[in-house]
Amino acid sequence: MPKHIGIVACSYEGAALCYRTICNEGSDFLGEHNHPEVSLHTHPLSEYMRFIETGDWEGVADIMLSSSEKLFKAGADFLISPDNTIHQAYSSVISRSPLPWLHIGEEVAKVAEINKFRKTGILGTRFLMEGPVYPEVLKARGINYSVPSAEKRIRINDIIFNELVYGVIEEGSKKFFLDIVDELKKGGCDSVILGCTEIPLIVLPGESSLPVLDSTRLLARAALNYSIS
Repeated sequence: MPKHIGIVACSYEGAALCYRTICNEGSDFLGEHNHPEVSLHTHPLSEYMRFIETGDWEGVADIMLSSSEKLFKAGADFLISPDNTIHQAYSSVISRSPLPWLHIGEEVAKVAEINKFRKTGILGTRFLMEGPVYPEVLKARGINYSVPSAEKRIRINDIIFNELVYGVIEEGSKKFFLDIVDELKKGGCDSVILGCTEIPLIVLPGESSLPVLDSTRLLARAALNYSIS
């Protein structure tokens, strides 16, 4: 029997995309209309933001653990979180979690290494682009990285929290993201990490001038593989 996947959600659009990917692609492994059992729990994003904005990562960890306990009681065998930013609290979470986890950054970095990418751009919330989540996993594999300028990080962050988390896709915002990808390419990047789970809604592989590392779908596929193997 496949292992029961527990999703610790933070923002609902990214979590929904992760959930849909698991269910849609599960049939590739298990047959028509089949996928592993999946349970999802989320506290309101506002609860997370109260701690993220003040840099209180222990507070973030406590919320993640609250979801973890609920999913453990629901029968999940392991956990994922389709939210890159809150992985800054990961080390505190796994030391207290009732279940094992897959780390979204680790799964993305594995694929970057397999594809022999040498320098990747990082897009995500301001907290993610300025935090340690991806630098740590990329450096461990000898992969260099780049982030947009401070001014552009602010606008990316605004688009994420004012538009994408609500499922709103503005053409001007799409162009801005694609222009940023072009700049990363000119700066020597050979790939780009979509390190906010809503960015795949606005940056599509066929539109990007760089190969994309879609953290949402890569995590979902890693969960499928772990569940089945």
